[in-house]
Amino acid sequence: MKKILVIHTGGTISMSQNQLNQVVTNDINPISLHKNIIGQYANVYEISPFNVPSPHITLSHVIKLKDIIIKEFSKNHYDGCVITHGTDTLEETAYLLDLTIDISQPIVITGAMRSSNEIGSDGLYNFISAIRVATSLEASDKGVMVVFNDEIHTARNVTKTHTSNINTFQSPNQGPLGILTKDRVQFYNRPYRQTVFPRIDESLNVPLIKAYMGMTKDVLEFYAQQNVQGIIIEALGQGNLPPSCLKGIESCVKKDIPIVLVSRSFNGIVSPVYDYEGGGFRLAEEGLIFSNGLNGPKARLKLLIGLSNHMNHKELKEYFET
Repeated sequence: MKKILVIHTGGTISMSQNQLNQVVTNDINPISLHKNIIGQYANVYEISPFNVPSPHITLSHVIKLKDIIIKEFSKNHYDGCVITHGTDTLEETAYLLDLTIDISQPIVITGAMRSSNEIGSDGLYNFISAIRVATSLEASDKGVMVVFNDEIHTARNVTKTHTSNINTFQSPNQGPLGILTKDRVQFYNRPYRQTVFPRIDESLNVPLIKAYMGMTKDVLEFYAQQNVQGIIIEALGQGNLPPSCLKGIESCVKKDIPIVLVSRSFNGIVSPVYDYEGGGFRLAEEGLIFSNGLNGPKARLKLLIGLSNHMNHKELKEYFET
């Protein structure tokens, strides 16, 4: 039977609903109480480095996870790793680990939308599904994966799409990497493996801005005067901005602050095609970088990694476009 490293970090999967219908944190993870069921699928070694709701997760928590995984896999033989995590920032933790860990064994992250004692609780089911994927022969060399509601998603593409539905995790544009049935784990695709850069500088300040109709220059000029190392903008459509904010863009460019554009649209990618004031073509001429399909939070993490590893503007552009 395969050996799996299990890391519990907190989140709804580890919580319970009280008599007032409030979801509260437990000292003991309820998943750990089902050892007989879990033992049918793998030999698991469980650790709980922290127990926090996912809105409390920081870069420090993810760096700690990364270091634990690298250390454990260097000194022990594990066939895979399963991480339980809250859903609000699950996709960010998954993607940051995917950018910084280079091992062939599967790393699978899962969670729950309903706490452990709610009717229809999905935590134990998702956890067993994650173990099934982590022990699958076909799961190696696929990077970090997210398993939820019988679907397997890549860390790069997956995002939370609903506040409460158990089918919340989806991969816009690409769809799932694979699915689970009652008796098998079925992969449809093999994801592109990116170059891994293990260094993360927690001190870097990279804000995320969402563009809107009539957006002014103020917030950009503010950041131009602050000690920020980069900016992510969720731009309009294919990567366009209102003319009213362009003076702010100019102020940031003069300070050599790299600006990466993604789209605020749910589907599609940005592209420098519109040749008008504030259009993507002219923004690209000003040196703004167009991201290849990432959402805002993930582009922020990728820019953090690029800056942490001292990439210049040309290298950052290549990093985001490939």
